[in-house]
Amino acid sequence: MKNIVTVSVLAFLFLVCSAGKLEYRKAYKLRTVVIDAGHGGKDVGCNGKMSHEADVALQLALQVGALIEKNLPDVKVIYTRKTNTFVELIDRAGIANKNNADLFISIHLNAGPATAFGTETYAMGLQKSEGNLQVAKRENAVILQEDNYKENYNGFDPNSAQSHILFSLHQSAYMENSLRFADKVEREFKDRVGRNSRGVKQAPFLVLWKSFMPSVLIECGFLTNPAEEKFLNDKSGQTYMASGIYRAFKEYKQELEAMN
Repeated sequence: MKNIVTVSVLAFLFLVCSAGKLEYRKAYKLRTVVIDAGHGGKDVGCNGKMSHEADVALQLALQVGALIEKNLPDVKVIYTRKTNTFVELIDRAGIANKNNADLFISIHLNAGPATAFGTETYAMGLQKSEGNLQVAKRENAVILQEDNYKENYNGFDPNSAQSHILFSLHQSAYMENSLRFADKVEREFKDRVGRNSRGVKQAPFLVLWKSFMPSVLIECGFLTNPAEEKFLNDKSGQTYMASGIYRAFKEYKQELEAMN
């Protein structure tokens, strides 16, 4: 009888310990974020009258990263580039995957008619309008400057609508959290920064295609709009935008970790 009790106690303790380990494994912590400054080097991106997308995107990306590093020291921040260098789209996602990132943030500036203005944040997905597809096609066209792009992107043609639709089927496993973060970004821009939000959208961006984690592409405004270009090149304007993205990140992190 004594042996049976001893075995039962040991079995109970094993189950308690196992349950504790199982619970520990479930506890989620957002530990790593990759911040991607769009374009760079020979690819300047879109142009305003006085600035290039690659330069403004880098300035914003570095500020967002600095805010996270200062205020959330438990988070590791990795940049796809910290200088004016050219990084292929496939390598940007590769950096995120290699470092087991929990979130991938790609920062860009938009182009359009001089009257177009406002922010929009994209997750990977089927385009909901022709306008979304056109933004994706413009951002994806950078692969034409890459070597062996047909091999790297499985024959993807940036000028083909069919290619964009096919690639939009990826990232579905991370869609919920991608949209969760995108919504927080746009709400910060609208409610705290006072920007015109064009909303959360979905489109097939190659830079998000092979990232195995929640991923978004943020269009911070139109460099082709003189007023927005001035704001996005102003030190205070950049601080407002970077702070908005940081606050969205902080809230996203806290929300996911509170679900444990």
